[in-house]
Amino acid sequence: MEIEDTLLMMPGPVPVAPRVLRAMSRPMINHRGAEFAAMYDDCRDVLADIFQTSNDIFVVSGSGTAGMEAAIGCTIGPQDTVVALENGKFGERFKDIAARYGQVDPVLCEWGNSFDLAEVEKKLENGARAITLVHNETSAGILNPAKEIGRLAKKHDALFIMDGVTSLGGDDVKIDDWGVDIAVTGSQKCVAAPPGLAMMSVSKRAFEAMDDMDRMPYYLDLKAYKKSADKPGTQTPYTPAIPLFFGLQEALHIVREEGMNARMERHRTEGVAVRAAVKALGLEMFPQLNEKSQYSNTVSAMKAPEGLSSDDIKKDMKARGIMIAGGQNRLSGKIFRIGHMGNAMPKDIMLTIQQLEIVLKNRGVIPNIGAGVEAANEVFDARL
Repeated sequence: MEIEDTLLMMPGPVPVAPRVLRAMSRPMINHRGAEFAAMYDDCRDVLADIFQTSNDIFVVSGSGTAGMEAAIGCTIGPQDTVVALENGKFGERFKDIAARYGQVDPVLCEWGNSFDLAEVEKKLENGARAITLVHNETSAGILNPAKEIGRLAKKHDALFIMDGVTSLGGDDVKIDDWGVDIAVTGSQKCVAAPPGLAMMSVSKRAFEAMDDMDRMPYYLDLKAYKKSADKPGTQTPYTPAIPLFFGLQEALHIVREEGMNARMERHRTEGVAVRAAVKALGLEMFPQLNEKSQYSNTVSAMKAPEGLSSDDIKKDMKARGIMIAGGQNRLSGKIFRIGHMGNAMPKDIMLTIQQLEIVLKNRGVIPNIGAGVEAANEVFDARL
């Protein structure tokens, strides 16, 4: 099947609207001129609404991981301790980045399990410069308790650094209310732009913490981003990926046109529909929740049926024109994941579930098809 016909139902990259692709084909402009400054300011205005923040907003030409490294590299020195929370692949990544710059005191959970907040607080009581959290752990389909972590960070005077890569733009993320000092997201997730840009919010407190840093990254120096953004005629400190900025601006206009409340509700409803279908098909969700964690509203992670590798499900779905995701690292072959973020619509969810049913029936997992589609449809009928 031609790649143009493949429906991307992964947890990013997500399908990009044609108008975004058209915007990226615009002629080049001067990245030190008024046209770029106006575009950058426009993007930052919409992003401030998505982040629900009055903090500084920056866009870095680099993936979400570049944003994660900027957050750590600009605030953590060799003698500083970071409490790094890990219950999935991206929590592990934050931990590994922190270990490159400072000392790590990790809180480790089995991937997909919920954090014990008492254990988190105990770590913070030992003294820490910062705490890192992946709000929506994409690798495991679990939404972690950012509000509660923010409360603990404030209580123990630690910087709160948060990966919001797959929650910002698709879920209710209250950066200021939760006391997030640095938050990071990526262009190819809920905002539904092409990959390659990291969007960040940075608090005054975070910038004050940078004042006593002996060394800072060069390309990822957030103080340099602030200095350039504060100039008359907003700029980035280094040459930006201009076509990606064109695409980001158009994608953000789509977000604004839909409205964040409507966009968040669409993501939530699609998550509920997928989970209803999973239950109707006799499958099991992967995350192990407690009273403070939730299922992700932007990606669902399911255990592979007994005796079947998730790689087989992924392969069969791809052959039917739908790209879903398998498990990463230690979860390889054990789980499969369906993304419902960005511009994914109910019709995309319904088609994905329909094809999943056919795959499962062909593999001898279910005797008949229809139960999953019916369950998902009931959710959409009730909510849309």
